[in-house]
Amino acid sequence: MKSNSTKKLAIAGILVAVAVVGSTFSFPVFGSKCAPVQHMVNVLCAVFLGPWYGVGVAFTASLLRNLMGLGSLLAFPGSMCGALLCGLAYRKTKNLPLTLVAEVFGTGIIGGLLSYPIAIAFMGKSAGDIAFYTYVVPFLVSTVGGSILAGILVFALEKSGALKNMQASLEH
Repeated sequence: MKSNSTKKLAIAGILVAVAVVGSTFSFPVFGSKCAPVQHMVNVLCAVFLGPWYGVGVAFTASLLRNLMGLGSLLAFPGSMCGALLCGLAYRKTKNLPLTLVAEVFGTGIIGGLLSYPIAIAFMGKSAGDIAFYTYVVPFLVSTVGGSILAGILVFALEKSGALKNMQASLEH
């Protein structure tokens, strides 16, 4: 049991590092920095670690990205909502396409809408300057790209049989 937790924690740490380093490949869309690698990491967390590790990885990566000047406060609601929703979807169904859709919906729609009050409260944006749906489009752009990357990677792992072996090594 202790070995299993250690493995999961180590993988979570690696995925945090991948998300932070991957955020150097971000691009601006309106007021947010789109980092598709974070969304790929969310899906990988869902498949290998589960929803709670996914939320922890998303929070830690968002915190580090903000501390390093690689992200904005909007990284928190987007990445954490996506990680939770796709993690829950994968846990309940083991269906990868549904998991990818849950990531896109969680980040793009829920995270995008939750970013509006955060932008007003903490980033000095006035409600008159931004609409409540302003962050939905850039978040969707980012999460669709990252979800496609994750889908390609996980489908390749599944086809080769490596996915089942990797998941089994985390269960024992």
